[in-house]
Amino acid sequence: MDKRVQFDFALTFSNGGGLQGQDFRLDLVGAEISDAALADYIIADLRLLMVDQVQILNKRIIEEAHKRGASPTARLYVDLSHTIHDGLVTYKGLPAPIICDYLSREESRSRYAPGTEFQIGKLEMVSNTGTYVDVPFHRYAHGHDLAQVHLERFVDLPAVVIRAPYQSGLAVDVAAFAGAALRGKAVLVHTGWAEHWNTSAYYENHPYVTAAAAAYLVEQGAVLVGIDSHNIDDTRSNTRPVHTTLLAHEILICEHLCELGRLPDTGFTFSAVPPKFSGMGTFPVRAFARLQGV
Repeated sequence: MDKRVQFDFALTFSNGGGLQGQDFRLDLVGAEISDAALADYIIADLRLLMVDQVQILNKRIIEEAHKRGASPTARLYVDLSHTIHDGLVTYKGLPAPIICDYLSREESRSRYAPGTEFQIGKLEMVSNTGTYVDVPFHRYAHGHDLAQVHLERFVDLPAVVIRAPYQSGLAVDVAAFAGAALRGKAVLVHTGWAEHWNTSAYYENHPYVTAAAAAYLVEQGAVLVGIDSHNIDDTRSNTRPVHTTLLAHEILICEHLCELGRLPDTGFTFSAVPPKFSGMGTFPVRAFARLQGV
């Protein structure tokens, strides 16, 4: 028989209140699962926000046929990237990408044996398209470009989500980050602005990180800062103090994230990997979070 875990749980929220569950059963791939992994799974599966503590109670492993396709011991991935399509406007004033066939399937049929066909795409776009990452060369002529930044700076970064709803104010200041463990972390700012993606509202009066908060992030040792907004800086001004400060200290930036509401505050890793281009400081990424099942 397959193995399942049966347990109760009790959790509390940092803004008050709590939630309890009894006799939950989840499928297992292996023979065991830790309490911490179960807590992460509950938070992710129920899409809970602002969870303070989770207690796992009366846990036991039972033999029973699996009920669900997914398993809490499997790694859970959350895609945090917007889809890039032909004509997408990411940043007002920059051209939209042109995505078309270089070699269509129909044309390829004359080149290959009967029943064999291929498509080769052609892409024309600026590097600031979709969800993208900025490295120091984006701001500084002598900064490291995409090819010079080591792979480990983009992959499996321990991460934390900072909740800063745009309804409470556009400026994300020092107070939003105070008290969070940021050293060595990818710091992802969840404002909720991604709900305006691909609409006229997305480009104007968007949430942003303040210059003082950028200095605080440097002081606290963040390694990457991401935001689900139009820009990490306030674009109502032509200065860019957050880009200037973070990239000067080789803290990478990831803009135009989405789905941050599906993540727990902690207990996951973040990846945002661009192609290895020389002479470029910005490029689209497939950004994602990985929640460890075990």
